[in-house]
Amino acid sequence: MTLNRNKLYSIIFIGCLAGYIWLYYVATQSQTDPSVEACFIKHTLNIPCPSCGSTRSIISLTKGHFTEALLINPLGYLITIILLVSPLWMVYDIITKRKTLFEFYEKMEYYLRKPVYAIPLIFIVIINWIWNITKEL
Repeated sequence: MTLNRNKLYSIIFIGCLAGYIWLYYVATQSQTDPSVEACFIKHTLNIPCPSCGSTRSIISLTKGHFTEALLINPLGYLITIILLVSPLWMVYDIITKRKTLFEFYEKMEYYLRKPVYAIPLIFIVIINWIWNITKEL
C-alpha cells in the first residue's frame, strides 16, 4: 500500500479521534465501573502487553500526577504527545497547504528501518513489557 499525505492524515485523524473517545469513555465510566479494560493480550494470555496501563498513565497526566503516570507506563507520555501534537500539526499543514507531518513521518520511517535505531527501540519496548509483567499491571 502506497501511503500518501491524505491517507496518513486520515489514519492519524481516526486514531486520535478513537483515542479521545476512549479516554472520555474510560474517564466517565471508571467512576461507575473500575474494571473497564481493553487489552486483548491481557484478557487472553493473562499477561500485560507493553502498552498496558497507557490509558491510566494518560489520565494521570491529565490530573497532573506526572510521577504516577511514568510509573504506570512511560508510553503514556509518548501517546499523550502524539494525541496533542498530531491534530494541531495536521491542521497547520492543511491551512498552509504543506505536508510537514507527512515528511516527518517518512523520515522517521526511514530511520526506524535501520537496525541501529530499530534494535534499541525494540529493546526499550521489551524492557517496558518485562516491567509491566513484574508490576502485575
